[in-house]
Amino acid sequence: MSVSIFDSFLTTPDMIAVFDDAAIVQAMLRFEQALAEAQARQGMLPAQSARAIAGVCNAQLYDIPAIVSAGRRAGSLAIPLVRELTRTVALYDAEAAARVHWGSTSQDVIDTAMVLATRDALQLLDDGLHDLTGHLLQLADRHVATPVLARTLMQPAQVSSFGFKVAGWLAPLVRARARLRECAARALQLQLGGAVGTLSVMGEHGTAVAALVAADLGLKVADAAWHTQRDEWVRLGLEVAVLTGSLGKIATDISLMAQGEIAELAEPSGNGRGGSSAMPHKRNPVSAMIALAAATRTPQHAAALLASMGQQHERGLGNWQAELAEWPTLFLSAHGAVQALNDAFAGLHVDPARMLRNIDALQGLVFAEAASASLAASIGRPAAHSLLEAMSAEALASGRNLAEVLADAVRADEQLRKQVDPDALASLFDPAAAALPAQRLAQHQLQSLREQIAALNSTPFHHRTSA
Repeated sequence: MSVSIFDSFLTTPDMIAVFDDAAIVQAMLRFEQALAEAQARQGMLPAQSARAIAGVCNAQLYDIPAIVSAGRRAGSLAIPLVRELTRTVALYDAEAAARVHWGSTSQDVIDTAMVLATRDALQLLDDGLHDLTGHLLQLADRHVATPVLARTLMQPAQVSSFGFKVAGWLAPLVRARARLRECAARALQLQLGGAVGTLSVMGEHGTAVAALVAADLGLKVADAAWHTQRDEWVRLGLEVAVLTGSLGKIATDISLMAQGEIAELAEPSGNGRGGSSAMPHKRNPVSAMIALAAATRTPQHAAALLASMGQQHERGLGNWQAELAEWPTLFLSAHGAVQALNDAFAGLHVDPARMLRNIDALQGLVFAEAASASLAASIGRPAAHSLLEAMSAEALASGRNLAEVLADAVRADEQLRKQVDPDALASLFDPAAAALPAQRLAQHQLQSLREQIAALNSTPFHHRTSA
């Protein structure tokens, strides 16, 4: 396929190649070859005719731009392709030329070609997620006890652990990888129904031919033609969209944590990466930028898939064609985002010291809830809450740390001195101790994710989607 310079900036050469014009035409010819060979095995045409057809099912033999141009006039790419295939076969075997595309229809060849291309696209995504989940698992393990500010509504909230945050990035990607495989197992199926889905031209041989073609192409045999029943197909596309949204969430967090005023993370630099044409000091998070751009574009393409589902009768007019045009863009964006984040996490700089400084800069206020909960056991919840409200206000007004202000308040109050252990109170303001609940949860979650990743890695994607 032809992509603009800005599209190519946001994706990868590998994914562009999957949906390239030549790749789609070759996949269409692969369908025609498999159809002829299956029909020969069923005695519907001579083996010599099948060999003649198969011998010229090579995209390099054809003027692809001319076929694409003719397809626009014909209303289907398959019509000029089949015409050129028939003409080429006739140069060698006139009888075989009469049997090209026999019993099939344009949507059969185009849909099956898109299924074959999509299988390759999903393999790229699966490989990319294999690497990305591996990077994130290592990062989470390494920083499972590293204190970091958790932020809600864009404001500092409490102390968490960076490993816990990374586990939150990792889990949706593991789920996405599994669900893409599940959806692929249902959606990557042969399309072969003939003119209206009934295989009428092939008669009693139709079902057997379909089974042989599916086996040859490594696809599932569909229960029936799905020319206008697009539910499983669209569901697969929507899973790709959800994956891209999850990648966008990770990119959002990276970009916020990489801001100069925060500086807890930094993407790899060097060799011109992330530079500015005007400001030499800048270290721009370009991987996050690519993933965010992908996530921004994706909802519109996903919505177009849903909008295209109301296809008329046994062949859609306009909506099927719209779906075909939208489909590759979902994969181009998703793979661009996956690979961009792989680049980021392969050399991500994590600054635990800066994370601690950011916690310390908040004057202990992020520990207020923990202190209130602890004091509630001694003086009751309402009194504890009121005390921490007053002490927090004083800390802000005086510029002192809440731990010091609260310790002074305890020492000044005889009743509090009797009820509150000053050492236990001081320990509540220790970032490492505050991160322990997140650390424990992260360790439990990471063990489960590690097992899920191992199970996915032990079963290659292509094996799961082959017949």
